[in-house]
Amino acid sequence: MKKTLILLALFAFCHVSAQKGISSADWQADLRYLQKTVHDDYPFLFKKTTPEVFDTAIEELYGKIPKLQDHEVLVGLAKIVSLFKYGHTGVGFRDNPIPYHKLPMVIYQFADGVYITGAHKKYGEIVGAKILKVEDRPIDEVLKAIYPVVPAENDQYFKAYGISYLTIPEVLHAQGITKTLQENITMQLEKDGKIFMSIVKATDELDFPLQYGEVKPASDWVSARDLSNPPHYLKDLDQIYYYEYLPEEKALYVRHSQIQDDPSEDIPSFFGRVFSFIENNDVEKLVLDVRLNGGGNNYKNKPVVTGIIETKKINKTGKLYVIIGRRTFSACQNLVNELDNYTNVIFVGEPTAENINFYGDNKKVVLPNSGVPVYLSFAWWQDKPQWENGPYTVPDVSVAPSFEDYRLNRDPVLEKALGFDGPNFISDPMAYLRGLFEANKIDLLKKEAVRLVNDPLYENVDFESEFTRAGYSLLDADRQQEAIFVFELTTALFPESDYCWYSLAEACLKAGDTTKAKEYYKKAIALNPKGSTANFAKSRLEKITSD
Repeated sequence: MKKTLILLALFAFCHVSAQKGISSADWQADLRYLQKTVHDDYPFLFKKTTPEVFDTAIEELYGKIPKLQDHEVLVGLAKIVSLFKYGHTGVGFRDNPIPYHKLPMVIYQFADGVYITGAHKKYGEIVGAKILKVEDRPIDEVLKAIYPVVPAENDQYFKAYGISYLTIPEVLHAQGITKTLQENITMQLEKDGKIFMSIVKATDELDFPLQYGEVKPASDWVSARDLSNPPHYLKDLDQIYYYEYLPEEKALYVRHSQIQDDPSEDIPSFFGRVFSFIENNDVEKLVLDVRLNGGGNNYKNKPVVTGIIETKKINKTGKLYVIIGRRTFSACQNLVNELDNYTNVIFVGEPTAENINFYGDNKKVVLPNSGVPVYLSFAWWQDKPQWENGPYTVPDVSVAPSFEDYRLNRDPVLEKALGFDGPNFISDPMAYLRGLFEANKIDLLKKEAVRLVNDPLYENVDFESEFTRAGYSLLDADRQQEAIFVFELTTALFPESDYCWYSLAEACLKAGDTTKAKEYYKKAIALNPKGSTANFAKSRLEKITSD
């Protein structure tokens, strides 16, 4: 009898959810409305995708709509809008008339896997478990399947804000993880060395007791860590910001988790107290932690930036550290950019969730028939020159916590910032090397280039690309001999790179040395005969021979 009731309940859920409340014609009209709105009013969003790709996706969904359920059409719309790859530009699930459900748990992708860090108390046994499979699909496949639904600005945005789509049954079904729309999701988990299966039931009660993705104390949810003894960055999460003096390190730690005023004290007043404390106490280091900061009002960044600039005892290399991470987004990216531009900051942690320059500040466009809200960005924020744009701000010092760090309330990111020997750190190694080049300190340049490329402290710097870019800039400026020097240095540092040898051949060819150009083109081909660089090199050799 019990089994029969369960089957009937499951059938009722699938049947009701699968019904189509909006006609195909209405959905198709909404799709055309979205297409026209984007082309007419938001054509500037075509930076990471093209109108042709967008229109092709529109036509594909348009043709499929008659065979799709409402939630599948919604996910299809989300995938189309996500083509723009801006976190502020997406389909709103939360304020959507199309119902959806979520598994009552929170997950996090650590360096060592995807773990369940919290859940409703009825699922307490799965908290702290590593997810191996969802509906018999390996977790990596599941993440790959849901990625296109998320308006992911970069992989960090997906880790912070998009991974929760894994807990939405409607998304799992639309993306082929489940064969039917179902409220019970089966997962293969690993905990304490044991592998087991667990079934979690989705709910339409979506107001989970979470703050910044963390389980609130004194709730009916269970956390993987001891909530009574949190690390600094998870203390007092009901406050937007707080500071604490760490006497052993003579450091002031500040957690700043929204670019908004706390109800009890506005940003200028709070940071006024921070800088006053630094000036009047034995403080040798400031650690500003914005790893949880998803943004707000970037006009409120000024007192933070100017205060640091004016506090000269802190605005020195090795004295100022800013912790960034996967939740650092929007107006906080502006703060990160401004600190990078105007202070002697050292960034520690993980890359940010936002492009360096980005589209933000969206407008809500409601599709007329379904009522689905689509948020389309209209404001371009550019704090840095276009050639300094990138997918995210990369930390100067990378630290990726493990699940065990989290479970034990350890914070290796803060530990690294507090223990880092900063005064000798070169925050912009390429600028440093360019300075040696322009000063004609060639021997020192060669020595320092080798040292920096092989120093783990600078593992986040893509030296190969940076050197190559510098070489081509010289070549474009008709400084052939200097370009040859840079490319020779690059091939010495990266001897197995076919593109480095190809670039050296290009410089020699432009300088009129066809003998060396041929030699280096052949070297590039030999390193990767089937690669695209080899094809370019072969074409060059044929042209040289025919001429």
